[in-house]
Amino acid sequence: MQYSDEHLRYLRLLSQKYQTVAAAASEIIRIEALLRLPKGTEHFMSDLHGEHEAFVHILNSASGVIREKIDTVLGNGVPAEERAELATLVYYPNQKLPELKARQRDLHAWYRMTLLRLIDLCRFVSSKHTRNHVRRCLPQNCGYILDELLHAHFEDHDKDQYYGEIIESIIRYDRADAYIIRFCEVIKRLAVDRLHIVGDLFDRGPRPDRILDSLMAHHQVDIQWGNHDVVWMGAAAGSPLCIMTVLKTTLAYNNLDTLEGGYGISLRRLERFAQHTYADSDVSRWLPHADQRTAAGDLTAAARMHKAVTIMMLKLEAQVIARNPDFDLQGRDFLNHIDFAAGTVDYFGTTYPLLDCDFPTVDPANPAALTADEEKITAELVRSFAESERLQRHVQFLYAHGAFYKMCNGNLLYHGAVPMDEDGQFTAVRFWDAEYSGKRWFDCCDRCARMGYFAPEGSWQRQVGQDFLWYLWCGAVSPIYGRSAMTTFERLYIADPATHAEIKNPYYRLINDPANVERILAEFGLTAPNSHIVNGHVPVRAIEGEKPVKGGGKLIVIDGGFCSAYHQKTGIAGYTLVYNSHGMTLRTHQPFESIEKAIHEDEDIESSSERIYTAPRRILIGDTDEGQRKRTEIDDLEALTEAYGNGLIREKME
Repeated sequence: MQYSDEHLRYLRLLSQKYQTVAAAASEIIRIEALLRLPKGTEHFMSDLHGEHEAFVHILNSASGVIREKIDTVLGNGVPAEERAELATLVYYPNQKLPELKARQRDLHAWYRMTLLRLIDLCRFVSSKHTRNHVRRCLPQNCGYILDELLHAHFEDHDKDQYYGEIIESIIRYDRADAYIIRFCEVIKRLAVDRLHIVGDLFDRGPRPDRILDSLMAHHQVDIQWGNHDVVWMGAAAGSPLCIMTVLKTTLAYNNLDTLEGGYGISLRRLERFAQHTYADSDVSRWLPHADQRTAAGDLTAAARMHKAVTIMMLKLEAQVIARNPDFDLQGRDFLNHIDFAAGTVDYFGTTYPLLDCDFPTVDPANPAALTADEEKITAELVRSFAESERLQRHVQFLYAHGAFYKMCNGNLLYHGAVPMDEDGQFTAVRFWDAEYSGKRWFDCCDRCARMGYFAPEGSWQRQVGQDFLWYLWCGAVSPIYGRSAMTTFERLYIADPATHAEIKNPYYRLINDPANVERILAEFGLTAPNSHIVNGHVPVRAIEGEKPVKGGGKLIVIDGGFCSAYHQKTGIAGYTLVYNSHGMTLRTHQPFESIEKAIHEDEDIESSSERIYTAPRRILIGDTDEGQRKRTEIDDLEALTEAYGNGLIREKME
């Protein structure tokens, strides 16, 4: 074999880790064994929109996977009520354990039975993992004992006696609670290898910040950004327009706890300004959406802030549109098209009367200009968003673990749409004197979104990037928006419902044709027969008979209305997807009431399952992306053993 100088340098570096032929050969054998294990379970979720409690429950239950494993391990010989209790214990061990203990007449016997059941369950979920991987998942403070319990062999001694002696010691030394909790956490850790979030963590629901806390604690997660995510990313980057857009949505749902309680961002100055400026205004059109979870407080005060922020947002939109002609949003700078004396707006050539003619802060001679007070409020908010350590941590996590799309194990994941023309061709988008389409457009958007946060302060790149983050929120060819326009102004100011329509990109019609889905997959380099697209963004109206599986089974839309605001429109409370070594299963969920009820009444989310892809044979790690990487490692190790054998590299013998 011929070695280039570069290859030989690499092999010499590799020899520092594997210093003998025996060491390299042992690693090859270990990897080859690993490749023959079943692939791990992947769990897909989308459009969480701040619904923290439902998210946590589905995450803890792995969309019903853990309950299925409990039923398999314990069987019908254990009453359904006890299996439900055990499932709740696994989901919420810290909260459920005290309640279960308080019910027991013989706590010692209950400890023994529960530990035995958890051992059997943990052995079952760990069966397709290497012992080394399971060890890495065990907590350090009791990992040795857990490892013994999980991997003991009973050829030469009695299983019950062996377990019994260890469990008796655990109970005797008052360590039962700690071991139960550790087993529950390990079971959840081993049940799902990777979590995919296909966009839209923010807005509408009460606590997106808590969702991000949970994701940051997860062992392996990736995120495909949605338009609700990028506008928060732009706000954290310091874009005044993104900040006002975030505030408008937050106030529209009276969800101030996310900003004030979650991120420590004070709205006091904004509230005083709104109360003074709009004290005599009719703000009925700005009252928040009804949600019993966020209905507390002075709704009129929230409505005044909502209107104040909306006007500032419209001014900033006009400024961004003016300095970015490539956005092709001319005409949507609505304040520049209002006849303030007549109370009308020129809407793309048609004159409409305004539903609200109250603009106390707008100068008709310069409608896009902020007043001095608005400038101060904006500057303070930019500072507050920048100084919120928790928000900055969350957004940095989104950048580190997120992107516009991901290809994983033959599947393509993205939130919105690949912009397409009516004839099914990928839309040619012209930005900055260059043309983009398909995958190249996604890659361009990804680069620009990062530029808005990471480019140097004060640079033109940072300004352009921040403007582009807003465009991604609402632009007609944004791959994470996918509609003709964001008709916020129209719904607030124009009565004609025809102007309110947000027309979907042809993509959403074209994906019903398998040929178009195949073309999208091929554009991203995926041509295997088992490749699928996993899509979010547009809720599937199951109540009207719409199906989430499209394109001949090759595309799955997993936005089923996770957010409570969508439940009446979709008829369900979300979809999730589970992809294991046997194939893909779509889970359809009904509304989740509360974590408190789940803990105290063992109430799980009511769900149904549909197998949408069955693998022709069991999928092994060798068939996955990780398997491809491991095969490359084998090739390198085989080259190293050959270099040892022909004397190009010397073994380091003791």
